[in-house]
Amino acid sequence: MMNIPKRCKWCGSDPLYIDYHDQEWGKPVYDDQTLFEFLILEGAQAGLSWITILKRREAYREAFAGFDVEKVAAFSDLEATALLEHSGIIKNRLKIKSAIKNAQLVIRLQEEFGSLSNYLWSFMPDKSPLVHDFKTPIPVSTPISDAIAKDMKKRGFTFFGTTICYAFMQAVGMVNDHEADCISRF
Repeated sequence: MMNIPKRCKWCGSDPLYIDYHDQEWGKPVYDDQTLFEFLILEGAQAGLSWITILKRREAYREAFAGFDVEKVAAFSDLEATALLEHSGIIKNRLKIKSAIKNAQLVIRLQEEFGSLSNYLWSFMPDKSPLVHDFKTPIPVSTPISDAIAKDMKKRGFTFFGTTICYAFMQAVGMVNDHEADCISRF
């Protein structure tokens, strides 16, 4: 009998989801470009399933200049409108405008804190990931995601409420919510 590795139930059997789960989800990210990528992708995901965005990730990479924050921040209104015609991304004017505005705000955070990473990880105890061992369903928000989302909203960020923030924290490894028997837990 073949011994099948145990994974978190949410990733199911889709090869793309399994690869994302095994290679990325819950692994700490300190690179500003990758953090910005997930900021855009999580904002795009609002109201949709994560697999919908994951399947379009390469199209988002193409549409949003390889997730280069300086380039995205400089997108003109004409470029923003052209993104509504991009066949690979979600055609939502508010989400597209939000990605551009949020890029401009990320640059301000980088100027103030030295990096987006410094800003985000400053909310974490000892600037380290939290490893959760939830006995009940994983929450959709926590006091830390509340604090980050509140501060970012105050700074003008959009499509980044506490639920999106917590999903972002899971994606970039600020929290490790892998199930106790998951092969990717540590």
